[in-house]
Amino acid sequence: MSTDDSTGDVTDGLAAGTSASTATGPFAGLNNRAGALLVVDVQRSFADLDYLGDYGLDTAAEDAIAAAIRTTAALVHTARAAGVPVVWIELASDPDRLWAASNWLRGKGFDEPMGADEPCVIGTPGAEWYGLIPGIDEPLIQKRHYSGFQGTELHALLQRLGVVWVAVAGLTTECCIAATATDAFQLDYPVLIPSDATAAYEVRVHENALEILALTTAHVVTSDELVGFFPAPTASATAASALTGSVVSA
Repeated sequence: MSTDDSTGDVTDGLAAGTSASTATGPFAGLNNRAGALLVVDVQRSFADLDYLGDYGLDTAAEDAIAAAIRTTAALVHTARAAGVPVVWIELASDPDRLWAASNWLRGKGFDEPMGADEPCVIGTPGAEWYGLIPGIDEPLIQKRHYSGFQGTELHALLQRLGVVWVAVAGLTTECCIAATATDAFQLDYPVLIPSDATAAYEVRVHENALEILALTTAHVVTSDELVGFFPAPTASATAASALTGSVVSA
C-alpha cells in the first residue's frame, strides 16, 4: 500500500518552533520550519522484556528501555497536541524476503529461513507496537532493514508534508535510531535526537552511540528541550493535519 496521493504540504499545521529571537543552541535556524517526530521500532521484539532474555540486559538497561518507552509515548502525546506530525516506522520482517547480509552477520546461512527468534515477523506478536500505538490519522512506514528510509517511501512522504527537520525517537540507539538518523541527515534533514527517548540493551552502548551521532549526524537534546521547542497546542492543530494514516510498505 502507499500513502494517499491527496496527502499534501501541511506546513501551516506543523511545528514552527520558538520565535527567531529565542531559538538558540541545537534549535537555531529551525524556527518557523516544519518538523516531524519519527518513532522507530518500539515493538515487542525490541521493547518487551519478555522477548529480550537472550540479550542479557542488566537492571540499568531494563530501566533505561522502560523509561525510553514512557518518554517516547509522552513525546507522541505532546507532538499530537502541538500539531507536529508523528510518523511511525516499524520493522516488518517478511519470511519470503530474506535479508541475506543480516543472516551472514548473525552466523547463519545466506538463505537460511527465518527462525522463531527472528524479530518483528509480520503477523506475529513480536511485530506489535509496545507501550504506545499509532493513531488512525498517522502514517506507518514498514521497513525491512535498519533505516526507516532504506527501500521505503519515508523521504517522499516527508517531502509531501513539507517537513524540513526531524526528531528521531525509539529503539535502539546504536542500530535503527542511528541508521534512520544518518540517512535523514544525508538526505538533508537536520536531525534532533532526544537522548531520554531512546535506549540500547547496554547503557554503555547507548551513551557511545549518542556520542558518535552528536559528532557526525544530529544534535542530541533532552525530551524536555524538544517539547519546549514544539509550538504551543492549539485547538486547530489536529484539524490542520492532512495525514492519511495509511500503511507504506517496504
